[in-house]
Amino acid sequence: MSMIEQATIGVLALQGDFREHAAMLESLGARVVKVRRPSELAGLDGIVLPGGESTTMIKLLDAFELEQPLREAIAAGLPAYGSCAGLILLADRLEDGIEGQRTLGGLDVTARRNSFGRQVDSSEAWLSAPALGADVAAGQAPVHAVFIRAPWIEQTGPAVQVLASVDTPAGQRAVAVRQGHLLATSFHPEVSSDTRVHGLFLEMVRQSAQAAR
Repeated sequence: MSMIEQATIGVLALQGDFREHAAMLESLGARVVKVRRPSELAGLDGIVLPGGESTTMIKLLDAFELEQPLREAIAAGLPAYGSCAGLILLADRLEDGIEGQRTLGGLDVTARRNSFGRQVDSSEAWLSAPALGADVAAGQAPVHAVFIRAPWIEQTGPAVQVLASVDTPAGQRAVAVRQGHLLATSFHPEVSSDTRVHGLFLEMVRQSAQAAR
């Protein structure tokens, strides 16, 4: 890691709400690099895959020759956090994707696109997530989760830790998960003032750097 005190975090900046992620990370003391080309992956301590449109993102990753280098970096252990479309990019398996839709993979989950409906059906919820310091039972403030054309997680592998779930007509579905160096949320913490998700990611980056020493 470049400096434990100031992690260098890439934010994929091809499409979507990358500016909001960058601003939140900078508010927490990280150095942010907006990633648009393969050379900008060098020297990163972690990367954020923002919300946006997942099918457009994978096409742009291919067009900018970023898809394979990013897939290899994540597989090699680069800490990554994906929100909404970023969760879809990290998922190993996808339901309701367009024909032939690819992901970067790494996260042993099955994600279902647009599970909460169209953009006009976007919703909000208050989530208990003890791993984020949001344990309602312990009197800690819940996480304000904003879902915008969001996926949810249909299935998780044995190594995946579910951090938060919501009740849906189909039963409880995971909306925040962690697996080793990977973190993903269905919702958009970057549009709120709650920094706990990004704070957890920066702690994961710190732990990854220490383990690599």
